Amino acid sequence: MIQPTPTDDPNMLYSTATGEICLDLPSPYIPHKATGLLHLPRFIAKIRKHLAGTLPKSYRRNFCKGFDRFLCLHLGVDPQAVVDAVRECGNDEAKLDAKLLEIFPKDLRVAKWNRECVQKGMSEMGREALEDAKRKMDALDRTDIISFADMIDFDEQRIP
Repeated sequence: MIQPTPTDDPNMLYSTATGEICLDLPSPYIPHKATGLLHLPRFIAKIRKHLAGTLPKSYRRNFCKGFDRFLCLHLGVDPQAVVDAVRECGNDEAKLDAKLLEIFPKDLRVAKWNRECVQKGMSEMGREALEDAKRKMDALDRTDIISFADMIDFDEQRIP
């Protein structure tokens, strides 16, 4: 059941299945402007909330894990290096883009990552985990939710 948060923050809802839901985070399907990497804008937005002390508990349990960690593993960087870059550059997007391009490998293998990102949850084990998540969110009837990126968009109300 979805309801407003106790603080009545217009960018936040509360779900009995997943906890606090941020409505102002980018979709994992949004590519980063400087690299083309999916999920990176979302990771950066979560880092900024973390640094400001406003990342809800429901997001902290997977912060620098899940998609964040998979992206960093793909790039061969520690998630803390991305956190440090965001801390160092603040809201200066040009400076952050330059810093990320400095710490990321030269060959980002964008197509490989983007394909993996949109297909998370499509392996046999992934489908089981996705079905479990759909059950918890009372969404077992949703045939349009076929990946974890879809589930994130559903949870954050980008998919009606």
